[in-house]
Amino acid sequence: MSDSSSASKIDVTALSTETALPDTDTVPQDIAPAAIPADDADAESFSDIFAEYQRTSNRRTGEEGRQINGTIAAITAEAVLVDIGFKTEGILPLTAQPAGKEPWKVGDQLTVSVKGRDADGYYELSLFRVAQPKDWTSLQAAFADGSNVVGTVTAVVKGGLHVDVGVRAFLPASRSGTRDAAELEKLVGQEIVCRITKLDVTEEDVVIDRRVVTEEEALKAKDHRLAAMHEGAVVNGTVRSLADYGAFVDLGGIDGLLHVSDIAWARVTNVSDVLEVGQQLELKVIKIDPESKRISLGLKQLQPHPWDTVPDTFKVGDRVRGTVTRTADFGAFVEIAPGVEGLVHLSEMSWSKRILKATEVLNVGDTVDAVILAISVDDRRISLGLKQALGDPWVEAAEKIHTGSVVEGPVASITKFGAFIQVAEGVQGLVHISEIIADRRLNHPSDVLRVGEVVRAQVLEIDKEKRQLRLSIKQLIPTGLDEFLAEHKEGDAVTGRVVSINNNVAQIELGEGIFASCVLPAPAAETPAAAPAATGAVDLSAFSSMLKSKWKSGDSPATKASNDTSKPGSVQVGQVRSFSIGKIDPAEKRLELSLS
Repeated sequence: MSDSSSASKIDVTALSTETALPDTDTVPQDIAPAAIPADDADAESFSDIFAEYQRTSNRRTGEEGRQINGTIAAITAEAVLVDIGFKTEGILPLTAQPAGKEPWKVGDQLTVSVKGRDADGYYELSLFRVAQPKDWTSLQAAFADGSNVVGTVTAVVKGGLHVDVGVRAFLPASRSGTRDAAELEKLVGQEIVCRITKLDVTEEDVVIDRRVVTEEEALKAKDHRLAAMHEGAVVNGTVRSLADYGAFVDLGGIDGLLHVSDIAWARVTNVSDVLEVGQQLELKVIKIDPESKRISLGLKQLQPHPWDTVPDTFKVGDRVRGTVTRTADFGAFVEIAPGVEGLVHLSEMSWSKRILKATEVLNVGDTVDAVILAISVDDRRISLGLKQALGDPWVEAAEKIHTGSVVEGPVASITKFGAFIQVAEGVQGLVHISEIIADRRLNHPSDVLRVGEVVRAQVLEIDKEKRQLRLSIKQLIPTGLDEFLAEHKEGDAVTGRVVSINNNVAQIELGEGIFASCVLPAPAAETPAAAPAATGAVDLSAFSSMLKSKWKSGDSPATKASNDTSKPGSVQVGQVRSFSIGKIDPAEKRLELSLS
């Protein structure tokens, strides 16, 4: 008897050292080995006694259902050991790991509930706050209160799962909170929180619902997460899905929208070009709508604003290249740097024609060259000129066009006072109505000209400062003088009538519309004034007929008769005289004669 008692004492000492019971776990005298009668020692093993002690100890100390903050101390192939502040660690099955979350690692903090202690002395832990029902009475109470219960998934069956909630219960697949059969299989062996939706004690029929619990928990977690956020906060998230208008980002149980306009300072056409599902992002909370519980996020707000570098990068007069991002009624916007756009106004698109719509010249996606006309950093506006990048046509025109030169181009427009001729890209000249035709007076330029008709004109005047060009069409229409100049040369003898004398310079008419000048020799001082010709007044009608028929030849019987009494010093108005061409100036259309 003494040997048996001695052996029992030795075993208790060894067990207390190996299992490291908590300080408060003092073995009650009513179940201590010393209190076991000697004749019963062989019938009852110490393990049975110790198990009973664990159960009574748990009930007595109120540890079952208690929530404790613990730290993962070790992870084995089947379980997770959690330091809960007692001398003995708690144990969680690996199947308790929530699906979709990062795997546990040593050092992670967990909030657990104590369910009891196993035969090895470890505290059995659960991640749930609710206790597992033990009998029909507790099930009836939970069903009546609509409270949650904890159960363990035991098997996958047709249409759902079998769950041990103290009795066997059925969980329909549609209320399991899973999406497919594979996720159902993963629940086997796991503890789940559910709610009883049907309870028939007589038929022992219990139906439970897990989905309603998970939805409520998700909503509570969302509300808690939302309450912890504030506008301006910087958060980390994972891209969950993409849409045309942006991306939905998981912020840890709550979603936020990253709009396409807030992804980057540069314009983003396709979200998928810059983001992908699963990508980790650091974002800024732009706005929180407490009513709709929507969170607006920004990615570009954490990046430097591109306008901060504009004053150092761009200057007025710089030539830049960019892409047309959008058009409007008043012009087109061109992105000249990521996040920096400039406006090309309609008036700055063409030198030569009036642009009514930007799409007449530019389309979204076009790459264009432009010149910076103005920069307003405060307003974040840049004015661009498209036509300036093509070069000022008046600069080139001033080099090629000068007074007296001949230009050619289509009639661009017609007004009541004249017609505008397109002589070069961006350069138009005005032909006044008086310079269109020489032989008659016009009522309107459209009497002889049509828009689009190509004409030649002579430059009468060019004003570079005012960008004005005055032209004449009639100057290029051949006249009697042009034909005369083409058929005569210097030294030819001609006949003409003296129409006027002024300061010893006589104006000579050689034909209809053909005039020339002749410098008369100074008369001798002693020579009296010439008397009128003996023949009397000249028959002008006869002279006119003669001049029309034979003005190209030299002398005629009439002129010889007239000149018989004429001498160089006696030239008078109305006389018909013989002359020789001294000088021809085709450009100025001028003739100089000398007396023969």
